[in-house]
Amino acid sequence: MPISILLNGAKGRMGGAIVAAAAEAGVGIAAAFDAGDDPERGIAPADVAIDFSHHTATLPLARVCAAHGKPLVIGTTGHTDAEREGILAAVAGKIPVVWAGNYSVGVTLLNHLAKVAATALDASYQIELVEMHHRHKKDAPSGTAEKLLQILRTARGLPPESERHGRRGLTGERPQNEIGVHALRGGDVVGDHTVIFAGEGERVELVHKASNRAIFANGALRAAQWAIGKSPGVYGMEDVLGL
Repeated sequence: MPISILLNGAKGRMGGAIVAAAAEAGVGIAAAFDAGDDPERGIAPADVAIDFSHHTATLPLARVCAAHGKPLVIGTTGHTDAEREGILAAVAGKIPVVWAGNYSVGVTLLNHLAKVAATALDASYQIELVEMHHRHKKDAPSGTAEKLLQILRTARGLPPESERHGRRGLTGERPQNEIGVHALRGGDVVGDHTVIFAGEGERVELVHKASNRAIFANGALRAAQWAIGKSPGVYGMEDVLGL
């Protein structure tokens, strides 16, 4: 049965991709909102809300969804710690929320494989993460990279302080328990992510390259369909794909 969505951030790049993907999939857009619009006006006829807007706009939408019992799919990145805590508090015990930095099926698999590799390979395999996006992207590292970093740190039992964002000057010998992070920006790159495990005599690289935003839009629509009828809680794309 076709679903109807409230789309927050309809005028952005991802918003446009979701509108196009929804039309192709026969999914209805109950309301298409952007900065300054009040989601309260469009939530009633929607089955679920999808947010690809600005980090400051997610919390007001989360409150509206929680008040009306509507599932929420969050694709917006760049939230502050306070914003994230506010969003989680607003939806706790009330609605299902799918929250991911990247809705690509391939990236979800990349996350899974990165966890497997980081667990199987010991500290003698040093980790470097490189991501590249278009020149218009405002946050760094990307939400996808942040998720990968969380996965890698957890698998290795490392604190956030283990991250090394870029290098310059006389940095000295590289510690084994360090994760190098490099954010590249330029051109119209949709999104490239590479996780490198560099050991003595061999190197393992996990790479995902996106060439079309339709993969993220289709993943978000898949998550929206999945979220309907689920128990309240915060889920990831891993849950949607059953990984």
